This record gives sequence, C-alpha cells and structure tokens, in this order.
Amino acid sequence: MKWTLKLGRFFGIDVFLHFTFLVLLAVIWGSSLMSRGPSAALEATALWLAVFACVLLHEYGHALTARAYGIRTRDITLLPMGGLARLEKMPDNPWQEIVVAVAGPAVNVVIAALLGVMILVTGGFGPVENLDLEVAEGSFWQRLFAINIGLVVFNLLPAFPMDGGRVLRGVLGLMIDPVRATKIAAVVGQGMAVVFVLVAFFAQAPMLFLIAFFVWIGAQAEVGASEERSVLGGVVVRQAMLTDFQTLGVFDGLRDASALVLSGSQQDFPVLEGGPDGRVAGVLTRAGLMRGLAAHGLDGRVVEAMDRDPPVVQADDLLEEVLPGWRETGCTAAPVYAGGQLVGLLTLENIGELMMIRSALNRRQSR
Repeated sequence: MKWTLKLGRFFGIDVFLHFTFLVLLAVIWGSSLMSRGPSAALEATALWLAVFACVLLHEYGHALTARAYGIRTRDITLLPMGGLARLEKMPDNPWQEIVVAVAGPAVNVVIAALLGVMILVTGGFGPVENLDLEVAEGSFWQRLFAINIGLVVFNLLPAFPMDGGRVLRGVLGLMIDPVRATKIAAVVGQGMAVVFVLVAFFAQAPMLFLIAFFVWIGAQAEVGASEERSVLGGVVVRQAMLTDFQTLGVFDGLRDASALVLSGSQQDFPVLEGGPDGRVAGVLTRAGLMRGLAAHGLDGRVVEAMDRDPPVVQADDLLEEVLPGWRETGCTAAPVYAGGQLVGLLTLENIGELMMIRSALNRRQSR
C-alpha cells in the first residue's frame, strides 16, 4: 500500500502505518493542547496509541487464526479508521470464515476482560458520566476498557465486509451457495452503510461517513470477488493462457513491436534474451509500449520499455490462487512455464474473456 511506513515484522507478518494515521495523532494532540493543555494532550495521544495497539492485536487475531487454516496474511496496515489485515483469501469453508471473522473481536473481549480485572483490583470503576473518550477525562484504563467494548460491538455489526458481515456471510453460507450468501450479506452491509451516513449526519461524526463509504465500496468488491471465485473455481492457468503468441527480442525496436500490435490482436509480448529459444527477460505490455513510444519514439528499443520483473506462473497453477498476487504487481501479462519451458502467455484480457464464456455457460446450465 502506498504512503505507508513499515513498523516491523512480527509473527512473520509485515506491519505498516499509513501516513494519515500520523495526521490523526497530530489533530488529537493539537485539539487537546489548545483546549486542555500539554498534560491532557499527552494523555489523549497516549490513549489513542493504546487504542491502535489494541486494533493491531485485533488484526493479528484474524491473521493468526487464518494461518491455522493454511491462509497467509500479506501484511497489516494501521489506518485512521482501524486496521486492515490483507489475507490471501477468506476460507472457503463457512465455519472457518466465521471463526476467522470472530477471532478479531474475541481479542478485544480478552483485552477488555484483563483491563476490567485490573480496574477492579486497583480501585474499581468510576462513574460512567465522567468518561470522555476524545479528551483526557476520566480514568485512562477505564476509557481504554470502554473503547475495547465499543470495538467489539461495532465490529460485530452486520456491515459486510466488516467482521459481523463476514459472520453473517458464513452463517448464510451454511445454508445457500457462496455467491448468493455474499450478495445477501452485501445488501445488508450497504443498508448498514446508509444507517452509518444518517447517524454521521445527525451526530456530526465525519469518521462514520468514511466508514460508510468503505463499507459500501467493499461490499460491491466482495460480490465481484465471490462471483469471480465461483466462475474460476478449479480452472488452471493452461485453460486461460495464449498458446499461439509472438515474442520479441530485447534489442528489437519499438517500431517492430508497434507493427505486431497493428497487424494482429496480441497486445502483450514475452521478451526473450539470446534468440528465439532464449530465456524470458521480461514482458512488453501495451501500456509499456505506449510509455516507450512517448519517451523514445519508434527508434527506441524493447529493452527500454519492457517490464523486467513480470509475475511468473506455472501452467498447472490454479487461476484463482494466481490472480490476487498478480494484480498487485500492476503488470497485465505473465509468461507461463511448464517443465521450465515457456509454453504460454497469460493476460488479464484473456482471463476476462474466459470468465465471460464460463458465465454464459453457467447461465445456460441454470435454466
């Protein structure tokens, strides 16, 4: 993710801090300093640092539980509105999805329980009316306790794709197919997003507007991802790859590449080093060709415009497992190997065409 600072690697997972988080801390410090002085500003800032430590532990609850089911977590990012653990995928088994989704709020329950015991041992809870979660008002530990309880309640709201929404999808997935379960959970989630907007408007809580926006967009994205998994389930790379394709050499001209694009339907080309049987040195994509032409003109070389580090896939890899990591690279084409030999070219365009064909066939079968 862009605009992030790496905090470290814990339990084999990279943790990043988004720069807007620092902006949030600056706002908290500044507003508390002007209204209540330096000591209140320090305590308010410390409180929100403690809150985000709890959020980080919440995300590790998801990540380490998913790991128990063989699912890796790419990284965890702390944002002003919470944490984001990027799992490679959610479990296909509905029960496992429920467990992974509940694991995060369960961590906050444990934290709240420990804080509650500590508060009782050290003097007991103060009056609730003395609490102010935004400024230094009331016991530090009691406010942190209350925030953790709030995190549990908020995260378990059925606002898909939040934790509660994933629990809802998991429960529905026990009774109906995954795509329908996702669509129903998404509709419920978008309904919750509308509620968030109304609450944000009347309570003057701008953060809820942002949460509502991401819930709405996230629900739509989850529906698309679910439909994609359904269509591509069990499909291997060799079923989607191009087997009849042209290649280029590293020292070929962009004039030659342009001529190939204009003379046929191929838009992306493996680039070979050392002749037709040489190793793959990169991929020249359509976007790369356009950038090369803009920078060097027709007399430029393929080596100056190619992507030198394209994703590499095997012909028998499952397509649904290849796609998520591939998309993150930003490259639109990948060389395909079998037995160490180049046997095909996989492009996002070809995958899209395969999905349209399989979707049409699935609609026919469902009649």
